Formats: sequence, structure tokens, C-alpha cells
Amino acid sequence: MKKFSVVMLLCLMIGLFNLTVLADSISVYTSLDEQLARVVFNEYTAETGVKIEWVRLSTGEAVSRMMAEKNNPQASIWVGGVGLGHIQAKDSGLTIPYVAENAQYVPDNFKDEDNYWMGIYAGPLCFVSNTQRLEELGLAAPTSWADLIKPEYEGYIQVANPGTSGTSYNVLATMVQLMGEEEGFEYMKKLDKNIVQYTRSGSKPGKNAAIGEVPIGIGYAHDQVKLKAQGYPLVITFPEEGGGYEVASISLIKNGKETELAKELYNWLLSKKAAEIYASFYVVPFRDVKLMDGAVPISEVNTIDQDDVWAGNNKERLVEKWNEEVYSQH
Repeated sequence: MKKFSVVMLLCLMIGLFNLTVLADSISVYTSLDEQLARVVFNEYTAETGVKIEWVRLSTGEAVSRMMAEKNNPQASIWVGGVGLGHIQAKDSGLTIPYVAENAQYVPDNFKDEDNYWMGIYAGPLCFVSNTQRLEELGLAAPTSWADLIKPEYEGYIQVANPGTSGTSYNVLATMVQLMGEEEGFEYMKKLDKNIVQYTRSGSKPGKNAAIGEVPIGIGYAHDQVKLKAQGYPLVITFPEEGGGYEVASISLIKNGKETELAKELYNWLLSKKAAEIYASFYVVPFRDVKLMDGAVPISEVNTIDQDDVWAGNNKERLVEKWNEEVYSQH
């Protein structure tokens, strides 16, 4: 009888231990750069002991995954990804509002007025060109949207698909806001003639330009600055007509299983410590921290008067139109 009681006690202790482990872990979807995500989440675990189970998805994939899991969410927080996707998630009823203590450090124009999403850093769109490939081809690095549709760049440009990539949707929304919808789509058709391939991820064109697989890519400046700092032969240029920009954001997922723990992570992601980690990857956080050499604040380049709410509300319609009028002809 005594032996049986000891066994039962051990089983109860093991059960309690497992419950503790389960209670101290959070399931996360992230659209941060994979290496950045790993450093950020490892630091949080080291500080708090809370384990983070994370899956890396592009912005479009993250929204699609949350929509598919709307009645049974498999994650509690979405970290990173273009703000337009977070607006779409809010409008689709996939996220919940939260006022974190550290939200006070985020400027009002980089957070949702209803507190559904919060920006953590911003970065402008740019062109990134492999200098060795340009020299071989006798081409100059493009410095305008008008340059990109010139015949000499045919087959030499790579950009992501706006259906899966928030970066690429930012390009599409930028052209519509710059030129108007009709002219903007005519531009996208001309650009399509020079696109060698549409990638799934918005950071992929820059990586492919770095290794010379393509001469020119379109992406966000911080991804390219990091590659250039690693020694790749790249030149970064910005569209003289003005470009869009990313507000990388965070949102709590509606009916997530670890909402209270996710709120603590959400607040930490807005802390100075987290901002210092972001900055070490060449992005420009909203907290006042030391930036890496070469990091490009959006205040230092020509950006459009970007309307993220309009772009978020029109994403599904514009992407469908792009698929019908542009991608189907590629």
C-alpha cells in the first residue's frame, strides 16, 4: 500500500511538472527575419524562463494561417510582418486590442488607434543591385520607378508576389497611391515584363541579388544593409519619386491559448532591450537606441504619404486584381 502511494505521488508530481512546462510556453507566428527572430526569442526565454515555440511565415502566409485557424487558433501572438497585414488581420476579426505599458514609446502614427497592432520598427522600400552583375551587363543601378520599366532591365529584376509578401504588396499599394489605380496597374504590367521571377518571401530578392543570382531586387532597406555589411557586392538605391515603407508590427491573436503570457511578451517586444536587438540587425526601432552604421531611417529618404489603413482595407481587392491583370499574363 505504501509503495502504491509513493508511485501515485510521483505520478502527481510529474503531472504538475508537465502542466507547469505547458503553462510557461507560448506559441508564436513571426514574420521577422529568421535570424532576428531566433535572437529575440532566445533572449526573452533567457530573461523569463518562458519557452517560445515559433513558426516563421511571410506576412501573407501569417494572415492566411490565422484565417484558416480562426475557430481554433494555434498561436497566441503574431510578431513582425508588414503593418498592412496587421490591419487586414484586425479588419478580419483575427486579433484583439491590448494597451501595453511600453506602447507609450511608440509614436501615434505607427500604432493602431484602437490598439489592435503596434509598430516596433520602420524601414523604407529600396532597390538593391549586385555591382558585379551590373558591370557585366553594362547597366547602371536604377534610381527611380521609371528606370525599372526600361527595356534594358528586362529579365533582370526580382520581386516577391504581393499575394504572399507584405513587402511586395507595399510596392503595389505604393504605385496605386503614387499614380492612381488605373495608371498604377498599367505600371505594374510594364514592370512585369522586366520581372524574371516572383518569390514567396519579400526578403528573398535581396538575398538572390547578394549572391548574383539576379542583378536587381526590390525589398526593404534594412535587409539589404545587413547583406552589404556582410560583404556582398551590393549598391542600395531609393526611388526618386518616393517609396512606401514597412511598419513592422505585433498583434495578439484572438482566442489564443496563452493570451496572458503573450501580453507579457508583447510588452517586452516594445522594451528598450528588444529595440537594441532589432537595431543590431540594421532596422530602425521606434525606441531611442544606437543604430548600426548604414541603417536608414525613413526620415532620410523620400517616402510617399502612405495611407496604411486604405492599403489594408483594399488589400484583398488589389491583390485579386493584380493576379487577374498582371500575374496571369506573366
